[in-house]
Amino acid sequence: MKNKTTGQVWEQRLLPFLMETLGGFLVAVAIDGFAVNAAFPMTGFSGIALIFNRLLGMPIGITIVLLNVPLAFLCYKMLGKGFFLRSIRCMIISSFFIDYLCPMLPSYHGSRLLAALCTGVISGVGYALIYMQNSSTGGADFVVMALKVVRPHLSLGKIAFLTDFVIVMTGGILFKDVDGVIYGMIVNFIFAAVIDKVMYGANSGKLALIVTEHGELISKTIDDVCKRGCTLLKAAGGYRGDEKQVVMCACSDKQMYGVQQAVKAADPSSFMVVLESNEVHGEGFRNIHIGD
Repeated sequence: MKNKTTGQVWEQRLLPFLMETLGGFLVAVAIDGFAVNAAFPMTGFSGIALIFNRLLGMPIGITIVLLNVPLAFLCYKMLGKGFFLRSIRCMIISSFFIDYLCPMLPSYHGSRLLAALCTGVISGVGYALIYMQNSSTGGADFVVMALKVVRPHLSLGKIAFLTDFVIVMTGGILFKDVDGVIYGMIVNFIFAAVIDKVMYGANSGKLALIVTEHGELISKTIDDVCKRGCTLLKAAGGYRGDEKQVVMCACSDKQMYGVQQAVKAADPSSFMVVLESNEVHGEGFRNIHIGD
């Protein structure tokens, strides 16, 4: 059996671990640096842990771990052993940051609105980095990932928003803080939007539909410019019925400018339509996998 190369070890083990660690650190910064002092309901099991922290003074990180234990085993079979072990590792890392490292860092004591905005953005980026490594911080993340497996057409941001809504409302009712509920919903909305933007934005791009009489030339030109494959579709003009070809090409935002210029130079009479693609999967684009 061949040994893994250094590049494979970096890509398959070290890089995902570093991304999980960075994601856990950002989540901890959002909680300790902004959410705790602002005293508004937080999303996920972090929100439940904050409730216990305010009511009983329990450490947030340890509470998250205790809440995770029963749910983790319930979701074990659905999400697989690999996902389970990665999530446990990430949960321990983030809980350590929450209880021991980030409390030593400076925290924000200003406007609750600004704290809500920062919490939503920072925690959203943190969770997105973790999700992109096919991992989680456990807790409500297990529920989110399990629902994603059952309802794959829903985005992770939308599922997170729905599951966290109940937690935010519960915290607001317990502490009779209407303003806190509003700020908590702001956090929840931004959190969900950032997750979707970071995760699925990495797979976004543009789709070019080029109507031309020189399909092979256009296809070769695009391949020379950005090494992207094309699909040739047969078409006919709507007025005179002349035979045409439609060259379909998906590429990144940066590559599209070069494609436009090259196609215009190769066939000035061509007609191009450029569309936004929210997600592009396949060779050359990052695929997001959920589960083991």
